[in-house]
Amino acid sequence: MPDVIDHGGEMLRVTGLHAFYGESHILHGIDFNVQRGELVTLLGRNGAGRTTTLKAILGLTGRRSGSVMINGSEAIAMPTHKIAHLGVGWCPEERAIFASLSVEENLNLPPKVRSDGMTLEEIYALFPNLWERRRSQGTRLSGGEQQMLAMARILRTGARLLLLDEITEGLAPVIVKKLGETVRLLKSRGYTIVLVEQNFRFAAGIADRHYVIEHGHVVDTVSAADLDADGDRLNRYLSV
Repeated sequence: MPDVIDHGGEMLRVTGLHAFYGESHILHGIDFNVQRGELVTLLGRNGAGRTTTLKAILGLTGRRSGSVMINGSEAIAMPTHKIAHLGVGWCPEERAIFASLSVEENLNLPPKVRSDGMTLEEIYALFPNLWERRRSQGTRLSGGEQQMLAMARILRTGARLLLLDEITEGLAPVIVKKLGETVRLLKSRGYTIVLVEQNFRFAAGIADRHYVIEHGHVVDTVSAADLDADGDRLNRYLSV
């Protein structure tokens, strides 16, 4: 599979994205963009449409319309496997590892979507815990180790646009800190990241820009540079 052609600075542009689950209309015209090497968050209350936005980008919601430009290619009419081959990796909230297989077996399963996926050695350098548990079944891993494995699997594929859904959910602070360091490292290596995250303290320290979603719309955008000035406004959106 040849590498995805570089189309300048923009990795992802979502325009007028509508998505449905059956007859339920969930997204009502989502608009946002991500430059190559940026990390942006999708913030909002539960049920606002953040996870659905990630799934709609990948074509996992059933009916959808609008435009999803990935690395210069229009993906709105593509099936999910072809979207993946544009260099997109998805880490779902439920992690979706193969519980009956060992760590190393899980890492050897993902198909390559590009030619520059991380080697096992690079994965183990990034996640030393996985090296220590490489022969352990998925069912024997802690929640944090399962999350590391879920992220490691998409890095094996060669994906350069990472869609990460609630990666800190339910994890101990020490693991959250490690994941934050890992995400920063990936960003420094040029990965483009869209992060759905409930833990705003975690997201605030690593994102270039925050998009606030309410009722299937992007209702506000706050850059990292404006976070101190606009933090109260963000808190009003996110408070229960």
